[in-house]
Amino acid sequence: MSELCIERETSCSSMGELRPILDEALAKQFPGGMLQRKWEGDILHLSGPGAKGTIEFAEGRVVGRAKLTPPASMMRGLIEQKITQALEAAIA
Repeated sequence: MSELCIERETSCSSMGELRPILDEALAKQFPGGMLQRKWEGDILHLSGPGAKGTIEFAEGRVVGRAKLTPPASMMRGLIEQKITQALEAAIA
């Protein structure tokens, strides 16, 4: 198992501001339904083959965390890159 944590500072004041942009950015990075997204309040739950994670807003930062098992753990670098790009697009 591999754990992933990505944090980015943002000038946004809440997840509500980021939500539509983050949804769009994740859909662009993970087309075709490979990554399932479900909002529970201000927490975005993510899941896919071998991956479960969350994205939250905490103290001026957007924090993404995930646990990866095969097959996702074998593509850790690519998954990390795509999640990072989606977070950066949302906070830009």
